[in-house]
Amino acid sequence: MERIQALLALEDGRTFPCKSFTGKGETSGEVVFNTSMSGYQEVLTDPSYRGQMVTMTYPLIGNYGVNPEDVESDRIQVAAFLVKEYQEFPSNFRSTESLAVYLKKEGVLGIEGFDTRALTRHIRKAGAMRAYISTYDLEPDSLVEKARAIPGMEGQDLVKEVSTTVPYLWENGKPAPIEKNKIESGSDIWQSRGKKHAVVAFDFGIKYNILRCLENTGCEILVVPAIFSPEQIKSYKPDGIFLSNGPGDPEPLTYAIDTIKELIGFCPMFGICLGNQILGLALGGKTFKLKFGHRGSNQPVKNLLTGKVEITSQNHGFAVDTGSMEGKNIEVTHMNLNDNTFEGFQHREYPLFAVQYHPEASPGPHDAGYLFNNFKEMMSKRHAV
Repeated sequence: MERIQALLALEDGRTFPCKSFTGKGETSGEVVFNTSMSGYQEVLTDPSYRGQMVTMTYPLIGNYGVNPEDVESDRIQVAAFLVKEYQEFPSNFRSTESLAVYLKKEGVLGIEGFDTRALTRHIRKAGAMRAYISTYDLEPDSLVEKARAIPGMEGQDLVKEVSTTVPYLWENGKPAPIEKNKIESGSDIWQSRGKKHAVVAFDFGIKYNILRCLENTGCEILVVPAIFSPEQIKSYKPDGIFLSNGPGDPEPLTYAIDTIKELIGFCPMFGICLGNQILGLALGGKTFKLKFGHRGSNQPVKNLLTGKVEITSQNHGFAVDTGSMEGKNIEVTHMNLNDNTFEGFQHREYPLFAVQYHPEASPGPHDAGYLFNNFKEMMSKRHAV
């Protein structure tokens, strides 16, 4: 396979000569790192990575290829994929094609042949930042200027780029379309009312494994666009509302924040990742950008209710400000043990809770999978009243 000379330039002037294993091209975005040792296909297709170029800290990537079962959305979401050493010949019985072929099909640059440890250490020290990659322009000063010209992550609404535009049901592990007249019929949309919990899931960039976990827990799921109004949600008369993960800065998502404000207390609510941040903002809290974010499948989180430590999968660059949640009638339930940032809460009055990390994993450990059952129990109790 031909490798083509390329250059990665960061906005602060640092550059990394490298090579493309997916052909010619150029792209830009915020450069971040992920500490997972496996699960690169799930990383590539996670909508929370929209607008970002992801560096894997594990050095050998591509050794097990890719397959259609491990995707977390309908396309590759990352702006570019940066690895130390690409493994050209995959060896796995589930593999259907190589990583390079997969990236080429969707026009995503794959870069290798540089010190990813140095890049990671630089990001940890200086913070996540804008970057530019090109196989055409190999002039450092020129590429640095291009990196500085792209918009920063703060203030961007990336959710509208990844959210579904039409509602759909999740059935037997995959999306199922709905007839337009049924979408407008309100609560008549549910086929298993009474047998399964009817859950409306806001798609802010939802991962497929979240939907799999909800379905496996005994939920019938209607996935709706991020822009849906409170009136539309109430017309479906759900047993519960789920707020998904998603990319970027939560503060520009005023349409979602205002909607959730009106839905608090309507029925049980569960939020993950961006859903946690939106719920925090809807309750009157604030969010802030982390220096380099939490991305990987080995983040330690303490459950303050049980005293147990969970190893979790995470992918976020923003977090809820713990101090801003004081006086909001909430109880902090989870805390990150690496930096003591806010990782989860529950409300003392309303049936709602949220976590910053990913209990559905994919990739990652399943220590926090119990939260889906907690959501189910919350809906059962509310239904029994």
